Amino acid sequence: MNEMELATHRKKTHQSKVVDILTTKVACKECSLHQLCLPSSIDGSDLEKLDRIIERKRPLKRNEHLFQVGGTFSSIYVVRSGSLKTYSPTVDGQEQVTGFHLPGELLGLDAIGKGQHPCAAKALETTSVCEVPFENLEHLTQELPTLQHQLLRLMSKEIFDDQELMLLLGKKTAEARLSAFLLSISLRFKQRGFSSTEFYLSMSRNDIANYLGLAVETVSRMFTRFQEDGIINAERKHILINNREAMQRIAGMNDCCEETVSDENQKSV
Repeated sequence: MNEMELATHRKKTHQSKVVDILTTKVACKECSLHQLCLPSSIDGSDLEKLDRIIERKRPLKRNEHLFQVGGTFSSIYVVRSGSLKTYSPTVDGQEQVTGFHLPGELLGLDAIGKGQHPCAAKALETTSVCEVPFENLEHLTQELPTLQHQLLRLMSKEIFDDQELMLLLGKKTAEARLSAFLLSISLRFKQRGFSSTEFYLSMSRNDIANYLGLAVETVSRMFTRFQEDGIINAERKHILINNREAMQRIAGMNDCCEETVSDENQKSV
């Protein structure tokens, strides 16, 4: 390759990198998660105003923190791709997993009151987020009542999710807890246009056990039992639900219950 060809190659490579960077900065109106986060219910010039205050950072690597416990609150975040877990430290120096966050879901709302993050958020895989500076968002909500209403809905969802977690942890059996958890993940994938019967769990068995208040050995045993009973196929983190009805019976749920949860989530987002 002569010098001219080399220079041309470098120029094309540079241009392709620029294009790659630009394509990651997807505007709100072009995002497939538009109806699952803050832009829901607003459009046109109002949506452009919101889009102007949103910052799109570089992707987080696996195990990289988005924010830490006690960190100063300045922004809320929306997951664009990938997933994160939130966790709080316990008195004995361990971690208590408080949630798993999928694309379209918000993080950081629980820090508004005290101005500090009460939990930490860590990427479970390569993850992209949209950062929304809260001060700018507050000013914009005064100008856009629909955006203010949407923010209140999302705060309501935060409360609803906390209640759902308390109900989940209140279930007596390990089987019921794990079944309810898998059905919840299934529903959330369905809301995002993905398969509700076949999906990948980005969280570890340890994190699932921690979240459900169970021993990791118990969770592993339940996965094995569900597979032996033909309810699911589980190959590492890949899950295939074969018998949804059986899982609903174990969890003490039915289609009506799931639709109610779905309706509440849709109202909230």
